[in-house]
Parts: sequence; C-alpha cells; structure tokens
Amino acid sequence: MNRFFREIVAADFDALWAIEPRAYQFPWSQQILRDCLNARYPAWLMHDAEGTVMGYAFLSVGAGEAHLLNLAVAPEFQNRGVGRALLAYVLQKGEQMGLERMFLEVRPSNHAAINLYDEAGFNEIGRRPGYYPAPNGTREEAIVMAREYLGP
Repeated sequence: MNRFFREIVAADFDALWAIEPRAYQFPWSQQILRDCLNARYPAWLMHDAEGTVMGYAFLSVGAGEAHLLNLAVAPEFQNRGVGRALLAYVLQKGEQMGLERMFLEVRPSNHAAINLYDEAGFNEIGRRPGYYPAPNGTREEAIVMAREYLGP
C-alpha cells in the first residue's frame, strides 16, 4: 500500500471529519477540530495514491516539547500499519523540529494504541483520573506517556 504524507490545511476539514466520528466512540467535536485547524497546530495526514485520507495527527508544540493531541486512523485502514507509519512520521517531524520530548494520553482500555506507543519508545509517566468520557456517563482515566528524543 502506497502511503503519502502532507501537512493538514483548513480545506481538509471534511476529509478529517469523515474519519473522526468513525474512529472514536467519543470523538472530538466539529468545533474542536475546527479550532485546531484555525490555530494551525502542526498536523499531518496520510493518504493513499488516490488521495484517500487514511489517518491524521495533531500536535501542540511549545518549549521544546509536543503533546500528541490526536492520532486517528479511518476504521477501514486500521490494523494495516497505518497508525504505525503515521506515528513514525510524526515522530520524525518532531525530531526535525528539535523537540526534546513528546507527551500523549491514551485510554487504558485501548490496548492496540498502548502497544503502538510502547513500540515507538513511549513510557508511562502517570495517570489522569476521570480524563476520558466513557459509556453510561462514567469517566475513564488516562495513561500519560512520554517519549524522549535522544538528539544528535
């Protein structure tokens, strides 16, 4: 499968919104997605040779650190290495930006994502109680993970 990457622009909203509510049980709202686009957070998408968006990622960057805000893969492309390739690309871009570390949160129930982040060198550094919405109005904690950039 051919994979191509490019920066996200505001005109990508519809393609991203076509994925977001299908990729997550509790997706970002349209307003959060628009706000991230309008703020011009560093963000990239991965598409195939036909231009079909397979996944995307948003970062928040400051003071030599980044927070991986969202990494989403369209359900039809999950379990095909798309998330792994997209994360590797985002980590490479972070290295090019001279980042010292990257943080993220992940649900303890999302075993596939935890494995992906573990394999990419992220380590658990803490927990955030009641961080994520969960079924029946409950809340799920978040595992906070970080990855250090080793530098030259």
